[in-house]
Amino acid sequence: MINPFFINKGPFNIDILLETSLIPNPKKYKKIKIFDIKNLIDANSNDITFFHSKKYETLASSTKASFCVTTQNLSQILPRTCNKIIVDNVLITTATITKMFYPNATDDFFDISAVNISKTSFKKKIKFGNNVLIGKNVKIGKNCLIGHNSIIESNVMIGDNCSIGSNVIIRNTIIKNNISILDNCVIGKKGFGFFPIKNNNMRYPHIGIVIINDNSEIGSGSTIDRGSMSNTIIGKNTYIDNNVHIAHNNKIGDNCIIAAQVGFAGSSSLGNNVMIGGQAGISGHLKIGNNVHIGGGSGVIKDVPDNVKIMGYPARDLRKFIKENK
Repeated sequence: MINPFFINKGPFNIDILLETSLIPNPKKYKKIKIFDIKNLIDANSNDITFFHSKKYETLASSTKASFCVTTQNLSQILPRTCNKIIVDNVLITTATITKMFYPNATDDFFDISAVNISKTSFKKKIKFGNNVLIGKNVKIGKNCLIGHNSIIESNVMIGDNCSIGSNVIIRNTIIKNNISILDNCVIGKKGFGFFPIKNNNMRYPHIGIVIINDNSEIGSGSTIDRGSMSNTIIGKNTYIDNNVHIAHNNKIGDNCIIAAQVGFAGSSSLGNNVMIGGQAGISGHLKIGNNVHIGGGSGVIKDVPDNVKIMGYPARDLRKFIKENK
């Protein structure tokens, strides 16, 4: 899918890319055009990628990228077809390169192109409240509603039969059909990705988007961050309660039910038919299987296989939790 929200300034020759990013080039790579920076899965022979944790060694071993930013210890896992760029800090280097391709991806300024919906072609096509603002190149399907004081920013796509509540801000997002987004949601802003540096923390560019699939509902006051290098995705027929936070790169499966005040750290994936009780927390970079039930107030800090029920902190088998807390 072509990203409609961020403009790629590439291609760059690899030697210029490394020199500008202050990255050593001991192998004297020259005049090889690099068209984009992508994650290990999506990268192809014209791209550069990054590999910073052994947790992703399966993906790294089969990447099609022509270049990969990594460490000396991890470089042996990469295929021979992938040229290794050895650095001390993979993520900071990756952020620097990403800023070259997408210099505006760390910004989240308000959309200055947005105008009152009454001045657009949508005024006769949909029902809307007072003070609704619409950016450039927005697409909205049939039978949609938009509540008071909501802002749909440039290039956002909304399908048919969707209801957008009041005081909602949507940017960098593709919304499919039959979606309800309740009041006071913020969807598509940059995630909480940065590197702590004294007096001047370094922001990580977020070039992904949010995709909300058919027949889903997002509860009042919920926030969904766009992806950093990949997309944040909400599956079909998934219902999210009020005040839920979904951080960058999360993948939520189909037919999931997530109760109020659940928080997801970045880059975790949920299978299908997952149920999560209120105020649970899901740590980052985890894989939660299909048909999993997570009790309210739980803290999930490791991967969870299919078809289990867990509860507590750290979350563990429900029967064990009940036995320990009789």
